[in-house]
Amino acid sequence: VGKEWMWESGHRPSCPSAQVSANSGLPSWPRVECWAVRYPEAVDCSWTLEPASALSTSFIATYRQGMATLGEDHRCLQLSPEASSCVIQDLQMFSITPYVLNVTAINPLGVSSSLVPFFVENIIKPGSPENVRVSPVPGRKLLVQWSPPASWPLPQYFPLKYLIRYQRQGTANFHQVGPREQTSFILTGLWPRTPYRVQVATKDFTDYGEYSAWSPSVAAIPGAK
Repeated sequence: VGKEWMWESGHRPSCPSAQVSANSGLPSWPRVECWAVRYPEAVDCSWTLEPASALSTSFIATYRQGMATLGEDHRCLQLSPEASSCVIQDLQMFSITPYVLNVTAINPLGVSSSLVPFFVENIIKPGSPENVRVSPVPGRKLLVQWSPPASWPLPQYFPLKYLIRYQRQGTANFHQVGPREQTSFILTGLWPRTPYRVQVATKDFTDYGEYSAWSPSVAAIPGAK
């Protein structure tokens, strides 16, 4: 998940009658994930309530740098108070102090909060490579081509590296190639006239964060010669 650890807290209203009904109605703690899909421009965070509340629930999302209680809070941008996601912009790269996101769930019976600290570079996770194409070339080979994820804003300044994996029809195992910087690769030594499935994943070139999810598989058949 896109977080390192999480603190949780809850508060029930102080009046006795509210405390009784709040035992089942207090919002559950938000389960928060944050990923730098658009590094270095933004961090995208989202959360869920498990179990979900039947009561109308709104959220307040704020963040600060560092764990000190005297730090300045900033709003994590939400589309509406009911939205279950927010965006942190104006990131400080390679900060030696963590960002701390505070997500508070509010309903008529009380509030619950989750604190999620993270270092931006640790949660880098690009989107999957896009426009993957696979075509046969002479010599029992397949040419694999793809584009960087559109959500990655500055590939010329923050390059990516790629893994390619492929699987012959009727087998359980994948073969993997990479990582590589180029956005194309020729698979060689393939079985002729046999379908193969190919996928591509990507990661920050400097090895921060995690690999993306694999792209949707693309099928192709190498020729006989």
